[in-house]
Amino acid sequence: MVRELWLARHAESVGNVAATRAEAERLEVIPLDIRDADVGLSPTGAEQADALGDWLQPRLPELDTLWSSPYARARQTLAAALGDQHGDRVVFADERLRDRELGVLDLLTHAGVQARFPGELARRRHLGKFYHRPPGGESWADVALRLRSFFRDFEATAGDRAFVMAHDAIVMVSLYVLLGLSEAELLEFAQENLVGNASVTHLERVDGRFRLVEFGNVDHLRVEGAPVTAHPGVDDVTPR
Repeated sequence: MVRELWLARHAESVGNVAATRAEAERLEVIPLDIRDADVGLSPTGAEQADALGDWLQPRLPELDTLWSSPYARARQTLAAALGDQHGDRVVFADERLRDRELGVLDLLTHAGVQARFPGELARRRHLGKFYHRPPGGESWADVALRLRSFFRDFEATAGDRAFVMAHDAIVMVSLYVLLGLSEAELLEFAQENLVGNASVTHLERVDGRFRLVEFGNVDHLRVEGAPVTAHPGVDDVTPR
């Protein structure tokens, strides 16, 4: 049974940078000609991943297992953080840790959604963020279903202490699953908190239940002088 769990978001990606710039310039489409699974780190992200390594490497002897989303930005972040020890540790990749899929809204900015899929705005207002599923994509409820499946298998093999490298939506929805939050509690927490790039969230199990010890820690970035960034995930059809 897992007693301690650390959830990290990947460092800043070129997709984060392109999406933020496209939003600022009021473009309809994010100018990125690569599929989401292959998006790699930005130069700032590489700095952040190295700084994360200063946090991770001293803790490696205490970690029984390391897990990662199969997406390039997550794998690159973890590889850089492991540094010289990358080849010495097994990293378990699991597709259930992939980022939320946006379907027809993929690569669209908020302006693009408003221009091309105005009906999705009304659907989202009616259904709410947790249950709104873009055509061809996933809702947060869908992500929760695959994470429940992941954590069932994870418990049997992860050991006492485990580290997971993934995405902002995965970190947020994992809190919903592991802490037993309600929809309203999750949405309130997400409204007040962003999952920063290369941040670490810590949970521990007490009397059989997980509790949140620390959310979104980026002190390691500040110590190493790496930029702190918190690009919102492009997982909504209304501005955040």
